[in-house]
Amino acid sequence: MANANSSKQDTSPQQWPGLDYAAWKDTCATLHMWTQIVGKIRMTQTPWTNHSWHVPLYVTARGLTTSPIPHGMRTFQIDFDFIDHLLLIETSEGAVKTVPLQPRSVADFYQAVLAQLDALGLPVRIHTTPNEVVDGIAFDQDLQHGSYDAQYAHRFWQALVQVDRVFKQFRAGFIGKCSPVHFFWGSFDLAVTRFSGRPAPQHPGGVPHCPDWVMREAYSHEVSSCGFWPGSEAFPVPVFYSYAYPEPPGFSTAAVRPDGARYDPNLHELILPYDTVRLAPAPDARLLEFLQSSYEAAAHFGKWDRAVLECTVQR
Repeated sequence: MANANSSKQDTSPQQWPGLDYAAWKDTCATLHMWTQIVGKIRMTQTPWTNHSWHVPLYVTARGLTTSPIPHGMRTFQIDFDFIDHLLLIETSEGAVKTVPLQPRSVADFYQAVLAQLDALGLPVRIHTTPNEVVDGIAFDQDLQHGSYDAQYAHRFWQALVQVDRVFKQFRAGFIGKCSPVHFFWGSFDLAVTRFSGRPAPQHPGGVPHCPDWVMREAYSHEVSSCGFWPGSEAFPVPVFYSYAYPEPPGFSTAAVRPDGARYDPNLHELILPYDTVRLAPAPDARLLEFLQSSYEAAAHFGKWDRAVLECTVQR
């Protein structure tokens, strides 16, 4: 069965950076739009994969990447580098173009990225309305968002590096269908999703600027999903979350660990503040405890066949 114990060398709290949402909310909002532009380029050029798995970005040793993207017979890749604070566009022929990550409007960033793609002979056109954002401003018209605090962008990436590593450890305890650990630019969160293997009731849709059929395909089968979210104006605290779809009776009152974890009735999710993990003596173990216990709640109350779906993590 799945093993939720920490790794042999747990990280220290010093390796998990502080993320005061109020201190970087403007940069967070701008970076959200920048990742949407880059993510939509990947989405436009990449064959559809179930549950929109062709859409996300992935954490790297320097930032976030699209992974290789096809363009006819050619291939290119776009990376956010949060160490040198550059956007890199690289082709399989060895060509490289860059866009500095610095204070600049979303409209300016959008034009710069498409101009560099054109210069590489890789023209791409995307839908300019942000997804999953209420009252989103079209990218080519967005002069409102233009902040970039390099220190906080770097901190956010450092947090993603730690979370990505622990999520991958958690993912290893499941042999059923499971998503990669990936960064969804629509909701601006890092997530990993386990599937029971059974079909789910039709999702109601209703997500802002996201077609209902996309959500229905994404939630076509029962899931237990967990993730890390840096916060928003409406919920200005970075948190880890876990939810089940469909939510089985009993999930909202399940006893989950560690102390500080709770069910939020507005989000319909179990949540754990990021700082509860960050400041723990053994952050990895604290996070794995939340991931495992929240999954167990979903699997228990949802009557998943855990003996078939889980495995012992090899070390």
